[in-house]
Amino acid sequence: MTLDRRTVGFNFLAEPELPAPQVSEEQAEQILREHFGLRAHARSLGSQQDRNFIVTSADTTIAGVLKIANPAFNATELDAQDLAAELIAAAEPELRVAVPLPNVAGEKCTALTGLVQGTAYVRLLRYLPGGTLIQSGYLSPTAVAGLGEVAGRVSRALARFTHPGLDRILQWDLRYGADVVSELISHVRDDARRTAIETAAQQAWSRIAPLADDLPRQAVHLDLTDANVVVSPDRRRAHADGIIDFGDLTDSWAVTELAITASCVLGHGGSDPASVLPAIRAFNDIRPLSASEAQALWPLLVLRTAVLIVSGAQQAALDPDNDYITEQSDGEWRMFTEATSVPIDVMTAVIMADLGLTRVADPVEVTRSLVDSASVTTLDLSTTSDVYDDGRWLTNDVEDDLARAAVVDGADLVVTVHGQPRLSRAPKLSQDSPAVVPTGIDVWPATATHLLAPWDGEVVDASSDAVTFRGDGYDLTLSGVRSPASGSVPAGGSLAEAPAGQWTRVCVRPIGAPVPPAFTTAEFAPGWLALTRDPRELLGLTAVELPSSADLLSRRDASFAQVQEHYYRMPPQIERGWRNYLLSTSGRCYLDMVNNVTVLGHAHPRVADTAARQLRKLNTNSRFNYEAVVEFSERLAATLPAPLDTVFLVNSGSEASDLAIRLATAATGRRDVVAVREAYHGWTYGTDAVSTSIADNPNALATRPDWVHTVESPNSFRGKYRDVDALRYGAEAVRQIEALIADGRAPAAFICESVYGNAGGMALPDGYLQQVYAAVRAGGGLAISDEVQVGYGRLGEWFWGFEQQDAVPDIVSIAKSTGNGYPLGAVITSREVADRFSSQGYFFSSTGGSPLSCAIGITVLDVLAEENLRQNASRVGAHLKSGLHALQHRHPIIGTVHGFGLYLGVEMVRNTDTLEPATEETAAICDRMLELGVIIQPTGDHLNILKTKPPLCIDVEGADFYVDTLDRVLTEGF
Repeated sequence: MTLDRRTVGFNFLAEPELPAPQVSEEQAEQILREHFGLRAHARSLGSQQDRNFIVTSADTTIAGVLKIANPAFNATELDAQDLAAELIAAAEPELRVAVPLPNVAGEKCTALTGLVQGTAYVRLLRYLPGGTLIQSGYLSPTAVAGLGEVAGRVSRALARFTHPGLDRILQWDLRYGADVVSELISHVRDDARRTAIETAAQQAWSRIAPLADDLPRQAVHLDLTDANVVVSPDRRRAHADGIIDFGDLTDSWAVTELAITASCVLGHGGSDPASVLPAIRAFNDIRPLSASEAQALWPLLVLRTAVLIVSGAQQAALDPDNDYITEQSDGEWRMFTEATSVPIDVMTAVIMADLGLTRVADPVEVTRSLVDSASVTTLDLSTTSDVYDDGRWLTNDVEDDLARAAVVDGADLVVTVHGQPRLSRAPKLSQDSPAVVPTGIDVWPATATHLLAPWDGEVVDASSDAVTFRGDGYDLTLSGVRSPASGSVPAGGSLAEAPAGQWTRVCVRPIGAPVPPAFTTAEFAPGWLALTRDPRELLGLTAVELPSSADLLSRRDASFAQVQEHYYRMPPQIERGWRNYLLSTSGRCYLDMVNNVTVLGHAHPRVADTAARQLRKLNTNSRFNYEAVVEFSERLAATLPAPLDTVFLVNSGSEASDLAIRLATAATGRRDVVAVREAYHGWTYGTDAVSTSIADNPNALATRPDWVHTVESPNSFRGKYRDVDALRYGAEAVRQIEALIADGRAPAAFICESVYGNAGGMALPDGYLQQVYAAVRAGGGLAISDEVQVGYGRLGEWFWGFEQQDAVPDIVSIAKSTGNGYPLGAVITSREVADRFSSQGYFFSSTGGSPLSCAIGITVLDVLAEENLRQNASRVGAHLKSGLHALQHRHPIIGTVHGFGLYLGVEMVRNTDTLEPATEETAAICDRMLELGVIIQPTGDHLNILKTKPPLCIDVEGADFYVDTLDRVLTEGF
């Protein structure tokens, strides 16, 4: 395609050298005095072709940005830029725009002669506080979407803007990208890089050229990148809302605005081609893309990265002292390598699928089946399949074992499912998205089987164990075969032999489509699957409809009360767990660092077998006489010191702590309860009343009933008493309790977690519980230890949290770990206190203490002991805490590491002196950790603590993965 290169403005192809104007800071300050009436300091900023200065007044206030345009650009072009800036500012009031400020004569542009060769056009532009994203490491999906949103708003605002100054040919205008690469490629000295750039540019242009006439044109900013989009001054949110530098404004294809914006994302650590999708979606929501624009987008992005490299190489030769240019080179090469790491056609298909523009492919027409008639069994290897048990998915030969079992059951041929993520391929620990989605199918014949040509065609490639057969518009590749054919083969002729008892891979793709990998990641699966076909059609089998999780959240919101929130804004669909791992339907394995409910680990076979066995026998309520309730109660009481020997069984921690409060009020005949601030105890009326965490209930302190009295949170890290002064918390709490007693309101109970769970597993000050327990007992009250989170060996050295304080409570409430995920809780107290509850009538729980819950409870106690999980918590917990402390020395955002054993909290702060909570940062860290394969959540009143409470079966490998991933996130950015 030939483009009209006549123009009234600048023409890069005719004048390809654009060294930046050589203007000193002293000269810039003189311009400010003479033409803008400002006595200010000018500091040079980076730029490739213009000269920019940040202008600071005497009181250090930033007064603007002084921009001296390259003499190659004329006044008409600059007028277009100024008018475009003002138009966007008016049309999109939510955007901040660097509009020009008038000089002393009231003009927006000042023409100077004698400063540089030719006329220098000078403007003072509005300064936008907040900074850009160019120095940021990793860009979150939210930040990327913000870039796309700004580009979409600008594109919408400029859609009808016309001006003679747009008539120019710039090196950044991708309509001329192939010409620019050809013109400047000689400046790239490395032979391998030069070849890669030329090849990529040619491939990109071959996709763009046929679409050119269908791509709408308009005024475009052409440089809405991480260097020219300004974020809000509150960098914690990094919300993109400002635009600077209109120097590349021109008339071009509208979609180039988005291609250029999206390309900059690839220069940031942690990005890959799929990272640009949030920007594309955000742009499309504001300014919808046509099918042709969506098809042209990725090749334009690839071409953009090629232009950046050749332009940078040329500019470095013209202006070798320009640090701005040399500093950009590594990031630009990263952009190019990421952009070309996936075939253009694949990324185009990914984009089309993401925008809902994909057309359903026509079925493959088959003349003859790939095999003669056979009994076929389809093997479901997905996360939701029932074929996995006892962790078999972790073995490399699980697929072989399952195929052999199917053959034993009578199958002649075992086949897998095209495009179905395979759990059998998921690595346990990986920061990268795993390649688990097959682009073809595998077949396992019971006996050696000839694979037949499904149509007339010709063998185009063959080796000792693979053959590619072409015909009827498709390439069929068979791998893992014997005796491959050659030459022409008619429909029904033998292509190769599939050996018995081995896997043969079958892949079908349209002729000309790139050769797919055997397995791809979930992110790129829509692209590769769009460029392949389901080989099951060659066997006469119908395609397996894969479930979609796209509408699962909307269905949840429609039927499930939304106040029951879910983790993460866009959570993975988790349908399976094993030990300290959770598995998503996309085949991703996550390290689970928050599930303190499943103390033994997910899907423990002993618990599963116990539940199944008991359900086949009996499940009723505890009013019947059966052995399990007795044995479990005896076993539970035996773990506790005297006089705690009497057990109540319930369903949850909330019920347990609620019952504990009722026991205390019944035993003492009083109603007042003392609770600790910043604590959470449950959701029932009683436990909510004594819960004071504002993270769980923002109105927690303001809505306490009059019978609840709170004492200061004994927070030794950020509370009013810190470090050695934390011992004062106990004395202060004692004084408050004594004051209540003196006032005639002696409390029935004091309730406290024995290790401060809501504060991230923080230890109470030494002697705290001894002091407070003594004070409440002196007034005739009882001490309640909430062990719902901390009990059952999680601390490692101590089975119960109160043991760490060398104190013994009167009532203990437990749950979570008690049933390893099954709803089971308990209250343990003395016989005396239990008997006094009879004044309230009798106590009964329909399923608390059922045969099933008790059988599970007994099994959990057995496994805890047999698998030495308390000792594991001590050993791995100490290793994990040591690793986290090492991170604290490298990353100031880590204020401290709380806790014992596997009950830890990593507290994030913005300032190590003020301890300002890093709330937004902690949320962003959790999101980034999820992307890298770790499930972690914030806790604490300020939601700035990483709740680190994994199943007790976690090993050193898992602990190291958590520490290494957190280190990467804090180093790379979040």
